[in-house]
Amino acid sequence: MSNDVTKLDGKSTDATLRESPTLSIEKDKHGGLSVDFDGDWSRISTPNKGKEIAKGLIGQIASLGSHGKIIDEGAANFAVGFIDAMEPRDAAEALLLSQMVAIHQATMMLARRLNHVENIPQQDAAERALNKLARSYAAQMDTLKRYRSKGKQTVRVERVTVESGGQAVVGNVTRGGGTQ
Repeated sequence: MSNDVTKLDGKSTDATLRESPTLSIEKDKHGGLSVDFDGDWSRISTPNKGKEIAKGLIGQIASLGSHGKIIDEGAANFAVGFIDAMEPRDAAEALLLSQMVAIHQATMMLARRLNHVENIPQQDAAERALNKLARSYAAQMDTLKRYRSKGKQTVRVERVTVESGGQAVVGNVTRGGGTQ
């Protein structure tokens, strides 16, 4: 592999590439979370996204990546990496992307649980929850797509056949405002 490709650890091998954002999370002596930041956070925390929203989002991601009192820094950094990779354009996208990563993490947890069920009721419950989460993720993807397109719709006709004696109009067609 050439040395201009980013390594899996998020560290750049070339000074011109950006360093992925990461979190270091620890519990402080009062039981709260202490979060340190590293890397390039510009895609997530910019003035047009709102600094306070970014702070709140980071706090939520830090606690998302925890299981009770056990902190899972890897899960939190996965969430940050996903949001960063999707390049949110505004606060609404950043929040939707954080919901998407939370749904994805829950989906994967339930898929793992479904693979290790011990009885039929456990299987049914895990399957129902997994199905709902997978559908939620698909709906979120559709929502993101519609939000990013801002409602613009493009209709493209791939093939048109005009039979003998028929007529075709090519170009932009608008309805006139004439009276009858």
